[in-house]
Amino acid sequence: MQFIEALKLRSKLFFLFILITIGLFSIGIIGAININSMKKNLDALYFGSLVPVTELNELLQTYHNGLASTLYKAKRSEISSYETSNELEHSLNKINQLWQTYESHFKRDEELEYVEYVALEIKVVNRYFLKLLRAARDSQDMSSISIASLEKYVSHIHSVMQKLISYEVSMARYERKKFLKLYDGAVYKLAIILGLIIVAVLLISYSVFASIQSDQTRLEIATKKLKKLNKKLENVSYTDSLTSMHNRRYFNLVYERELKRAKRTHSHITFMMLDIDYFKQYNDTYGHIEGDNALKVVAKVLSETLRRPSDFVFRLGGEEFGVLLTQTDESNSAKLARELGNAIREEKLEHKGSTVNSFLTISIGVVCCVADDALNEDILISRADEMLYEAKETGRDRYTITSNVSEAKASVVNDVEDDLIA
Repeated sequence: MQFIEALKLRSKLFFLFILITIGLFSIGIIGAININSMKKNLDALYFGSLVPVTELNELLQTYHNGLASTLYKAKRSEISSYETSNELEHSLNKINQLWQTYESHFKRDEELEYVEYVALEIKVVNRYFLKLLRAARDSQDMSSISIASLEKYVSHIHSVMQKLISYEVSMARYERKKFLKLYDGAVYKLAIILGLIIVAVLLISYSVFASIQSDQTRLEIATKKLKKLNKKLENVSYTDSLTSMHNRRYFNLVYERELKRAKRTHSHITFMMLDIDYFKQYNDTYGHIEGDNALKVVAKVLSETLRRPSDFVFRLGGEEFGVLLTQTDESNSAKLARELGNAIREEKLEHKGSTVNSFLTISIGVVCCVADDALNEDILISRADEMLYEAKETGRDRYTITSNVSEAKASVVNDVEDDLIA
């Protein structure tokens, strides 16, 4: 048997080794794919898109197609002075915006000097176009524009910008080459690290396997003993030591569970709170040993009377007991409360300290209702406590029942009178 169990364990661990190995290889493949994707994206950024170059080219296009083209049209009187001024103003604003965007990018120390030079040249050339813009705004004759001067300024700025573009392209190529070198080094390091991790995991797994296999038998024995102890401990934690009934802790678990179930099915749920009448006087008269025996008798009566699987009885503390009933309407709940009172009296435990009966009796507070989503989980307990108080105030040795969980309007019943009516 131990050999079979060991064989099962070996198979499980071997499967675990395979999963770990596959997982690590998968991590490596996914990592390589992600790094390769990152390389492509950065490659596109540095060499494909060349954002700074794109901005500079767009700036040049604005000089040629925005400013120069507009002035050619104005010289040939193809557009009005108003249209000329609007086109020139729009193009100059666009040039300034593109240049500011370009300047906001990271610049190396060696290129700052040339960038500043280009900025000055742009200002000089833009002054020329600003003069023409003011002339257009003043509706001056644009046919007198000097084509030679226009081409001179446009050609000059084109030459200056081309040098800057060539520099950006060369830097992009340099950065790409540098990145590819770093990328190859990162992939190599990743492969080494993953290889070392796989070897380490396999060695550790083998060591764990050997340890588990050697200790398996002892672990199984210890586990069985622990389960038995846990079962005993659980029973002790949920059981009252004196009466062997379920205690308040177990009541809290069952109460929450059964209340939720009743809410789901919108069925009846009943809670009874029971108290031994004049129990202090009973202890004073007969002693605590007899008092404990009385508690045991009450517990026995409750357990023997309420035998259905849906009936739960608890000792809540001291001389106080609780009964939780499911699938039981108000009429049957009252019947059971009456039977409990009668059964306690029929035990004929002498009680000289009682003013209501010569034998031991109990008072019961009962609340019964159809559970719904609006029912508060604490209301049954509080209502049952109120009904128990009402039963004591109206003479003890009786039960008091209500079905109204919103208002504590109770129906007070004297067991003796109820028996006569029945």
